[in-house]
Amino acid sequence: MTATDPALTALAQGWCALSLLHGRIEAHIERALQTRHELSVREYSLLDVLSRQHDGEGGHLQMKQVADAVVLSQSATTRLVTRLEDRGLLARYLCPTDRRGIYTNVSDAGLKLLAEARPTNDAALREALDEAAGNPDLAPLVRVVESANAPTRPVPSAAVPS
Repeated sequence: MTATDPALTALAQGWCALSLLHGRIEAHIERALQTRHELSVREYSLLDVLSRQHDGEGGHLQMKQVADAVVLSQSATTRLVTRLEDRGLLARYLCPTDRRGIYTNVSDAGLKLLAEARPTNDAALREALDEAAGNPDLAPLVRVVESANAPTRPVPSAAVPS
């Protein structure tokens, strides 16, 4: 294949559209979270990921898992954790069964801020998707995002053929 191959051109255009959609959504959410809650998208994502941890087997994430979940390097994730810890939104403590392991939990203040910020995040996401849906190049991607992980509705038993 060459650089002028139509398949490569279409692939590149698709990637550009996806990148554009992501950038617009992230920028819209970033502005809303910063303005209303003094949180970045990454900070919100980290609080959200860590708030889903639980006690018990497999309940706490290792820093590599957290980094993967928030799409940052491990060192950038550690710096982000430190910043949020300095703000009192996170707390770190040693793993009770492996003294080498360090757990990071969202503090009560972090959970409160996350609960306050969640509607802002959700509304900004919806606004950004609605705006992007008006762009013919982005509309198909918006439909994909909206259908991804959509809860399936159970089929009423009367509609199921016997």
